[in-house]
Amino acid sequence: MRHVPYWLDRFPKNRRPSYPRLKGAHETRVVIVGGGLTGAACALAFASAGVRVILLEAESVGAGATAGADGLLREGFAGSLQESVSRHGVRTTRALWEGMRRGSLELATTLRRLKIRCDLMPMDVLTVAPTTGETARRLEREQIARRDAGAEASRVTRAAAAREAALDVGGAIRTHGSAIDPYRACVGIAAAAAARGASLHERSAVNRIKPSSRHVEITTSGGAVRADVVVIASGAPLVDVRALRRQLVPSPVYAAVTEPLPPAIRRQVGRRVSAVEDFDEPHRLVRWLPDDRVMIGGGRQSIVPARLRERALTQRTGQLMYELSLLYPPISGLQPTSSWDVADYDTVDGMPFVGAHRNFPRHLFAWTPSRHGAGLAWTAARLLVRRYQDATLKGDEAFGFARIL
Repeated sequence: MRHVPYWLDRFPKNRRPSYPRLKGAHETRVVIVGGGLTGAACALAFASAGVRVILLEAESVGAGATAGADGLLREGFAGSLQESVSRHGVRTTRALWEGMRRGSLELATTLRRLKIRCDLMPMDVLTVAPTTGETARRLEREQIARRDAGAEASRVTRAAAAREAALDVGGAIRTHGSAIDPYRACVGIAAAAAARGASLHERSAVNRIKPSSRHVEITTSGGAVRADVVVIASGAPLVDVRALRRQLVPSPVYAAVTEPLPPAIRRQVGRRVSAVEDFDEPHRLVRWLPDDRVMIGGGRQSIVPARLRERALTQRTGQLMYELSLLYPPISGLQPTSSWDVADYDTVDGMPFVGAHRNFPRHLFAWTPSRHGAGLAWTAARLLVRRYQDATLKGDEAFGFARIL
Protein backbone atom coordinates (compact mmCIF):
# COMPACT_ATOMS: atom_id res chain seq x y z
CA MET A 1 0.00 0.00 0.00
CA ARG A 2 1.28 3.42 -0.97
CA HIS A 3 0.74 6.44 1.27
CA VAL A 4 0.35 8.83 -1.67
CA PRO A 5 -2.84 10.59 -2.82
CA TYR A 6 -4.49 8.48 -5.51
CA TRP A 7 -4.92 11.34 -7.97
CA LEU A 8 -1.27 12.32 -7.76
CA ASP A 9 0.02 8.75 -7.87
CA ARG A 10 -1.85 7.90 -11.08
CA PHE A 11 -0.42 10.90 -12.96
CA PRO A 12 2.93 10.06 -14.63
CA LYS A 13 5.80 11.86 -12.94
CA ASN A 14 7.42 12.73 -16.26
CA ARG A 15 4.28 14.59 -17.32
CA ARG A 16 3.80 16.67 -14.19
CA PRO A 17 4.20 20.38 -14.91
CA SER A 18 7.09 22.33 -13.46
CA TYR A 19 7.23 26.06 -12.86
CA PRO A 20 10.30 28.07 -11.82
CA ARG A 21 11.06 29.48 -8.40
CA LEU A 22 10.44 33.16 -7.89
CA LYS A 23 13.71 35.03 -8.28
CA GLY A 24 14.37 38.75 -8.18
CA ALA A 25 11.96 41.65 -7.85
CA HIS A 26 8.63 41.79 -9.69
CA GLU A 27 5.62 44.05 -9.96
CA THR A 28 2.10 42.99 -10.80
CA ARG A 29 -1.52 43.85 -10.10
CA VAL A 30 -2.52 40.74 -8.14
CA VAL A 31 -0.40 38.10 -6.42
CA ILE A 32 -1.98 34.80 -5.36
CA VAL A 33 -0.60 32.76 -2.47
CA GLY A 34 -1.44 29.08 -2.91
CA GLY A 35 -1.32 26.85 -5.97
CA GLY A 36 -4.12 24.40 -5.30
CA LEU A 37 -7.33 24.29 -7.31
CA THR A 38 -8.64 27.50 -5.74
CA GLY A 39 -5.41 29.40 -6.41
CA ALA A 40 -5.20 28.10 -9.99
CA ALA A 41 -8.85 29.03 -10.60
CA CYS A 42 -8.17 32.53 -9.27
CA ALA A 43 -5.14 32.86 -11.54
CA LEU A 44 -7.19 31.84 -14.57
CA ALA A 45 -10.09 34.14 -13.66
CA PHE A 46 -7.86 37.19 -13.14
CA ALA A 47 -5.74 36.50 -16.23
CA SER A 48 -8.86 36.02 -18.35
CA ALA A 49 -10.08 39.40 -17.12
CA GLY A 50 -6.89 41.03 -18.35
CA VAL A 51 -5.34 41.50 -14.89
CA ARG A 52 -1.61 40.85 -14.50
CA VAL A 53 -1.21 38.12 -11.90
CA ILE A 54 1.57 36.14 -10.23
CA LEU A 55 0.88 32.88 -8.37
CA LEU A 56 3.20 31.60 -5.63
CA GLU A 57 3.08 27.97 -4.51
CA ALA A 58 5.21 26.71 -1.61
CA GLU A 59 5.62 23.19 -3.07
CA SER A 60 4.17 21.95 -6.39
CA VAL A 61 0.99 23.16 -8.09
CA GLY A 62 -1.96 20.94 -7.19
CA ALA A 63 0.09 18.43 -5.19
CA GLY A 64 -1.19 19.35 -1.73
CA ALA A 65 -4.78 19.34 -0.47
CA THR A 66 -6.10 19.35 -4.05
CA ALA A 67 -4.41 16.03 -4.86
CA GLY A 68 -5.99 14.51 -1.76
CA ALA A 69 -9.53 15.83 -2.35
CA ASP A 70 -12.59 13.82 -3.34
CA GLY A 71 -13.01 15.62 -6.68
CA LEU A 72 -16.76 16.20 -6.42
CA LEU A 73 -18.45 19.22 -8.01
CA ARG A 74 -21.39 19.51 -5.66
CA GLU A 75 -24.33 21.77 -6.44
CA GLY A 76 -24.88 22.24 -2.72
CA PHE A 77 -22.85 22.34 0.47
CA ALA A 78 -21.77 19.28 2.41
CA GLY A 79 -23.72 20.13 5.51
CA SER A 80 -27.08 21.09 6.90
CA LEU A 81 -28.99 23.94 5.33
CA GLN A 82 -31.14 24.05 8.47
CA GLU A 83 -28.09 24.81 10.61
CA SER A 84 -27.02 27.55 8.22
CA VAL A 85 -30.47 29.14 8.32
CA SER A 86 -30.44 28.98 12.11
CA ARG A 87 -27.04 30.67 12.27
CA HIS A 88 -27.19 33.13 9.36
CA GLY A 89 -30.82 33.47 8.25
CA VAL A 90 -32.66 32.45 5.10
CA ARG A 91 -31.37 35.24 2.85
CA THR A 92 -27.68 34.59 3.49
CA THR A 93 -28.13 30.83 3.28
CA ARG A 94 -29.91 31.08 -0.06
CA ALA A 95 -27.12 33.26 -1.44
CA LEU A 96 -24.47 30.79 -0.26
CA TRP A 97 -26.18 27.77 -1.77
CA GLU A 98 -26.96 29.50 -5.06
CA GLY A 99 -23.37 30.73 -5.35
CA MET A 100 -22.10 27.22 -4.67
CA ARG A 101 -24.37 25.71 -7.31
CA ARG A 102 -23.46 28.32 -9.92
CA GLY A 103 -19.73 27.83 -9.29
CA SER A 104 -19.92 24.05 -9.76
CA LEU A 105 -21.87 24.37 -13.00
CA GLU A 106 -19.51 27.05 -14.35
CA LEU A 107 -16.40 25.07 -13.44
CA ALA A 108 -17.72 22.03 -15.32
CA THR A 109 -18.46 24.25 -18.31
CA THR A 110 -14.98 25.79 -18.14
CA LEU A 111 -13.29 22.39 -18.03
CA ARG A 112 -15.20 21.32 -21.12
CA ARG A 113 -14.51 24.58 -22.95
CA LEU A 114 -10.79 24.38 -22.24
CA LYS A 115 -10.80 20.67 -23.15
CA ILE A 116 -9.06 19.74 -19.92
CA ARG A 117 -8.95 15.96 -19.63
CA CYS A 118 -9.83 15.28 -16.01
CA ASP A 119 -12.39 12.44 -16.14
CA LEU A 120 -15.32 14.87 -15.89
CA MET A 121 -18.53 12.87 -15.50
CA PRO A 122 -21.98 13.26 -13.91
CA MET A 123 -22.04 12.10 -10.29
CA ASP A 124 -24.78 13.01 -7.85
CA VAL A 125 -24.31 12.77 -4.09
CA LEU A 126 -26.72 10.71 -1.98
CA THR A 127 -26.80 11.91 1.62
CA VAL A 128 -28.16 9.00 3.64
CA ALA A 129 -29.52 8.37 7.12
CA PRO A 130 -29.90 5.08 9.05
CA THR A 131 -33.09 3.03 8.78
CA THR A 132 -34.52 4.27 12.07
CA GLY A 133 -34.04 6.97 14.66
CA GLU A 134 -33.85 10.71 14.94
CA THR A 135 -31.22 11.06 12.19
CA ALA A 136 -33.69 9.79 9.57
CA ARG A 137 -36.32 12.26 10.77
CA ARG A 138 -33.77 15.10 10.72
CA LEU A 139 -32.81 14.19 7.16
CA GLU A 140 -36.43 14.37 6.09
CA ARG A 141 -36.75 17.83 7.65
CA GLU A 142 -33.51 18.84 5.93
CA GLN A 143 -34.93 17.89 2.52
CA ILE A 144 -38.05 19.97 3.18
CA ALA A 145 -35.92 22.93 4.31
CA ARG A 146 -33.80 22.74 1.14
CA ARG A 147 -36.89 22.56 -1.03
CA ASP A 148 -38.46 25.56 0.70
CA ALA A 149 -35.22 27.55 0.34
CA GLY A 150 -35.04 26.84 -3.37
CA ALA A 151 -31.99 24.58 -3.06
CA GLU A 152 -32.23 21.60 -5.36
CA ALA A 153 -32.30 18.44 -3.24
CA SER A 154 -34.77 15.71 -4.13
CA ARG A 155 -35.91 12.98 -1.78
CA VAL A 156 -34.82 9.42 -2.58
CA THR A 157 -37.06 6.67 -1.32
CA ARG A 158 -35.76 3.67 0.54
CA ALA A 159 -36.50 1.42 -2.45
CA ALA A 160 -34.76 3.77 -4.88
CA ALA A 161 -31.68 3.96 -2.64
CA ALA A 162 -31.55 0.17 -2.55
CA ARG A 163 -31.71 -0.05 -6.35
CA GLU A 164 -29.19 2.67 -7.03
CA ALA A 165 -26.69 2.29 -4.22
CA ALA A 166 -27.46 -1.17 -2.78
CA LEU A 167 -28.01 0.38 0.64
CA ASP A 168 -30.74 -0.27 3.19
CA VAL A 169 -31.31 3.23 4.59
CA GLY A 170 -34.13 5.14 6.17
CA GLY A 171 -33.93 7.96 3.66
CA ALA A 172 -31.67 9.87 1.32
CA ILE A 173 -31.34 13.26 -0.33
CA ARG A 174 -29.97 13.61 -3.84
CA THR A 175 -27.75 16.59 -4.66
CA HIS A 176 -26.84 16.92 -8.32
CA GLY A 177 -23.24 17.28 -9.33
CA SER A 178 -20.26 15.97 -11.25
CA ALA A 179 -16.93 14.34 -10.51
CA ILE A 180 -13.41 15.07 -11.72
CA ASP A 181 -9.82 14.09 -11.18
CA PRO A 182 -8.95 17.18 -9.07
CA TYR A 183 -5.20 17.05 -9.73
CA ARG A 184 -5.60 16.89 -13.52
CA ALA A 185 -8.20 19.65 -13.34
CA CYS A 186 -5.85 21.83 -11.30
CA VAL A 187 -2.80 21.45 -13.53
CA GLY A 188 -5.00 21.98 -16.61
CA ILE A 189 -6.46 25.19 -15.20
CA ALA A 190 -2.98 26.35 -14.15
CA ALA A 191 -1.71 25.76 -17.69
CA ALA A 192 -4.67 27.72 -19.09
CA ALA A 193 -3.86 30.59 -16.71
CA ALA A 194 -0.20 30.58 -17.82
CA ALA A 195 -1.31 30.62 -21.46
CA ARG A 196 -3.28 33.79 -20.70
CA GLY A 197 -0.31 35.58 -19.18
CA ALA A 198 -0.33 34.49 -15.53
CA SER A 199 3.15 33.94 -14.06
CA LEU A 200 3.30 30.78 -11.93
CA HIS A 201 6.09 29.92 -9.47
CA GLU A 202 6.62 26.74 -7.47
CA ARG A 203 8.89 26.11 -4.47
CA SER A 204 8.31 29.74 -3.56
CA ALA A 205 7.01 29.75 0.00
CA VAL A 206 5.89 33.17 1.22
CA ASN A 207 7.91 34.46 4.16
CA ARG A 208 6.39 37.91 4.58
CA ILE A 209 3.35 39.90 3.49
CA LYS A 210 3.84 43.60 4.16
CA PRO A 211 1.00 45.96 3.15
CA SER A 212 1.31 49.72 2.79
CA SER A 213 -1.14 52.47 1.92
CA ARG A 214 -0.69 51.91 -1.83
CA HIS A 215 0.83 48.45 -2.31
CA VAL A 216 1.47 45.09 -0.71
CA GLU A 217 4.91 43.47 -0.78
CA ILE A 218 5.27 39.69 -0.73
CA THR A 219 8.67 38.22 0.04
CA THR A 220 9.97 34.69 -0.59
CA SER A 221 13.43 33.25 0.01
CA GLY A 222 14.39 34.01 -3.59
CA GLY A 223 12.54 37.15 -4.54
CA ALA A 224 9.81 39.69 -3.90
CA VAL A 225 6.62 40.88 -5.56
CA ARG A 226 4.94 44.27 -5.28
CA ALA A 227 1.22 44.18 -6.07
CA ASP A 228 -2.00 46.07 -5.60
CA VAL A 229 -3.69 43.16 -3.85
CA VAL A 230 -2.72 39.76 -2.44
CA VAL A 231 -5.16 36.85 -2.67
CA ILE A 232 -4.75 34.30 0.14
CA ALA A 233 -5.82 31.02 -1.45
CA SER A 234 -3.88 28.79 0.91
CA GLY A 235 -5.72 27.00 3.69
CA ALA A 236 -2.73 27.09 6.00
CA PRO A 237 -2.76 30.42 7.88
CA LEU A 238 0.28 32.54 7.12
CA VAL A 239 2.24 34.30 9.84
CA ASP A 240 1.22 37.76 8.66
CA VAL A 241 -2.50 36.97 8.90
CA ARG A 242 -2.24 35.12 12.20
CA ALA A 243 -4.89 37.39 13.71
CA LEU A 244 -7.44 35.43 11.66
CA ARG A 245 -6.32 31.98 12.78
CA ARG A 246 -9.25 31.78 15.15
CA GLN A 247 -11.52 31.68 12.09
CA LEU A 248 -9.97 28.40 10.90
CA VAL A 249 -10.14 24.94 12.44
CA PRO A 250 -7.29 22.63 11.35
CA SER A 251 -8.15 18.97 10.97
CA PRO A 252 -6.47 16.20 8.95
CA VAL A 253 -8.71 14.28 6.53
CA TYR A 254 -8.00 10.66 5.69
CA ALA A 255 -8.81 8.65 2.57
CA ALA A 256 -8.18 5.21 1.12
CA VAL A 257 -8.64 3.63 -2.30
CA THR A 258 -9.22 -0.09 -2.84
CA GLU A 259 -7.91 -2.41 -5.49
CA PRO A 260 -10.27 -2.81 -8.49
CA LEU A 261 -13.55 -4.54 -7.69
CA PRO A 262 -13.92 -7.99 -9.27
CA PRO A 263 -17.00 -8.41 -11.53
CA ALA A 264 -18.82 -10.52 -8.92
CA ILE A 265 -18.53 -7.73 -6.33
CA ARG A 266 -19.43 -4.97 -8.80
CA ARG A 267 -22.78 -6.64 -9.35
CA GLN A 268 -23.55 -6.42 -5.61
CA VAL A 269 -22.86 -2.75 -4.89
CA GLY A 270 -25.49 -1.01 -7.01
CA ARG A 271 -25.12 1.08 -10.14
CA ARG A 272 -22.06 3.00 -8.87
CA VAL A 273 -23.21 6.29 -10.40
CA SER A 274 -23.67 8.36 -7.22
CA ALA A 275 -21.32 9.12 -4.36
CA VAL A 276 -22.67 8.27 -0.91
CA GLU A 277 -22.16 10.26 2.29
CA ASP A 278 -23.49 10.14 5.84
CA PHE A 279 -25.83 12.87 7.00
CA ASP A 280 -24.59 12.49 10.55
CA GLU A 281 -21.51 11.02 12.23
CA PRO A 282 -19.13 9.52 11.20
CA HIS A 283 -19.39 11.63 7.99
CA ARG A 284 -17.91 9.10 5.60
CA LEU A 285 -17.96 9.67 1.86
CA VAL A 286 -17.78 6.85 -0.69
CA ARG A 287 -16.92 7.67 -4.28
CA TRP A 288 -16.72 5.21 -7.18
CA LEU A 289 -13.67 5.70 -9.40
CA PRO A 290 -13.45 5.23 -13.18
CA ASP A 291 -11.17 2.16 -12.92
CA ASP A 292 -13.63 0.16 -10.74
CA ARG A 293 -11.95 1.16 -7.50
CA VAL A 294 -13.67 2.60 -4.44
CA MET A 295 -12.53 5.68 -2.54
CA ILE A 296 -13.64 6.25 1.04
CA GLY A 297 -12.83 9.43 2.91
CA GLY A 298 -13.49 10.75 6.39
CA GLY A 299 -11.92 10.28 9.76
CA ARG A 300 -11.60 13.99 10.54
CA GLN A 301 -9.96 14.54 13.89
CA SER A 302 -7.70 16.99 15.64
CA ILE A 303 -4.14 17.52 14.48
CA VAL A 304 -1.77 14.78 15.66
CA PRO A 305 1.92 15.40 16.43
CA ALA A 306 4.28 14.77 13.52
CA ARG A 307 5.87 11.81 15.28
CA LEU A 308 2.46 10.08 15.43
CA ARG A 309 1.30 10.91 11.90
CA GLU A 310 2.28 7.59 10.29
CA ARG A 311 0.69 5.59 13.09
CA ALA A 312 -2.50 7.67 12.87
CA LEU A 313 -2.67 7.16 9.10
CA THR A 314 -2.34 3.39 9.47
CA GLN A 315 -5.02 3.32 12.16
CA ARG A 316 -7.44 5.54 10.23
CA THR A 317 -6.94 3.55 7.03
CA GLY A 318 -7.94 0.37 8.83
CA GLN A 319 -10.94 2.11 10.36
CA LEU A 320 -12.10 3.49 7.00
CA MET A 321 -11.83 0.07 5.35
CA TYR A 322 -13.82 -1.45 8.22
CA GLU A 323 -16.53 1.19 7.84
CA LEU A 324 -16.60 0.57 4.08
CA SER A 325 -17.16 -3.14 4.71
CA LEU A 326 -20.08 -2.31 7.01
CA LEU A 327 -21.71 -0.26 4.26
CA TYR A 328 -20.94 -2.84 1.58
CA PRO A 329 -20.29 -6.31 3.06
CA PRO A 330 -19.31 -7.79 -0.35
CA ILE A 331 -16.25 -5.52 -0.29
CA SER A 332 -15.05 -7.03 2.99
CA GLY A 333 -11.59 -8.45 2.50
CA LEU A 334 -10.67 -6.18 -0.39
CA GLN A 335 -7.34 -4.50 0.27
CA PRO A 336 -6.49 -0.80 0.01
CA THR A 337 -3.80 0.08 -2.53
CA SER A 338 -3.27 3.65 -1.35
CA SER A 339 -4.13 5.83 1.60
CA TRP A 340 -3.21 9.34 2.62
CA ASP A 341 -3.94 12.22 4.91
CA VAL A 342 -4.40 15.86 3.97
CA ALA A 343 -4.13 18.91 6.19
CA ASP A 344 -7.48 20.63 5.75
CA TYR A 345 -8.79 23.82 7.31
CA ASP A 346 -12.45 24.25 8.03
CA THR A 347 -13.96 27.55 9.08
CA VAL A 348 -15.61 28.33 12.39
CA ASP A 349 -19.11 28.14 10.87
CA GLY A 350 -18.33 25.49 8.26
CA MET A 351 -18.91 27.84 5.33
CA PRO A 352 -16.29 29.47 3.08
CA PHE A 353 -14.77 32.88 3.67
CA VAL A 354 -14.30 34.61 0.32
CA GLY A 355 -13.71 38.33 0.05
CA ALA A 356 -12.11 41.20 1.95
CA HIS A 357 -11.56 41.69 5.68
CA ARG A 358 -11.81 45.13 7.27
CA ASN A 359 -8.50 44.70 9.13
CA PHE A 360 -6.56 43.66 6.03
CA PRO A 361 -7.33 46.31 3.38
CA ARG A 362 -5.00 44.96 0.66
CA HIS A 363 -5.90 41.31 1.14
CA LEU A 364 -8.56 39.16 -0.49
CA PHE A 365 -9.26 35.77 1.03
CA ALA A 366 -10.37 32.51 -0.59
CA TRP A 367 -10.74 30.02 2.23
CA THR A 368 -12.73 27.14 0.77
CA PRO A 369 -13.02 24.00 2.97
CA SER A 370 -12.38 20.94 0.80
CA ARG A 371 -15.36 18.96 2.09
CA HIS A 372 -17.70 21.18 0.08
CA GLY A 373 -16.17 20.06 -3.19
CA ALA A 374 -14.14 21.44 -6.06
CA GLY A 375 -16.84 23.73 -7.44
CA LEU A 376 -16.26 26.17 -4.61
CA ALA A 377 -12.88 27.04 -6.16
CA TRP A 378 -14.57 28.61 -9.18
CA THR A 379 -17.18 30.34 -7.01
CA ALA A 380 -14.33 31.99 -5.07
CA ALA A 381 -12.37 32.91 -8.20
CA ARG A 382 -15.26 34.65 -9.93
CA LEU A 383 -16.32 36.45 -6.74
CA LEU A 384 -12.82 37.81 -6.11
CA VAL A 385 -12.49 39.12 -9.66
CA ARG A 386 -15.78 40.97 -9.21
CA ARG A 387 -14.58 42.29 -5.85
CA TYR A 388 -11.31 43.51 -7.39
CA GLN A 389 -13.17 45.23 -10.23
CA ASP A 390 -15.74 46.80 -7.87
CA ALA A 391 -18.49 44.91 -9.68
CA THR A 392 -19.88 42.77 -6.87
CA LEU A 393 -23.23 41.06 -7.28
CA LYS A 394 -26.10 40.76 -4.88
CA GLY A 395 -25.34 37.83 -2.62
CA ASP A 396 -21.53 38.07 -2.81
CA GLU A 397 -21.42 39.50 0.71
CA ALA A 398 -22.83 36.23 2.06
CA PHE A 399 -19.44 34.61 1.45
CA GLY A 400 -17.48 37.25 3.35
CA PHE A 401 -16.33 37.73 6.92
CA ALA A 402 -19.23 40.08 7.68
CA ARG A 403 -21.32 36.92 8.00
CA ILE A 404 -19.83 36.25 11.44
CA LEU A 405 -18.56 39.70 12.53
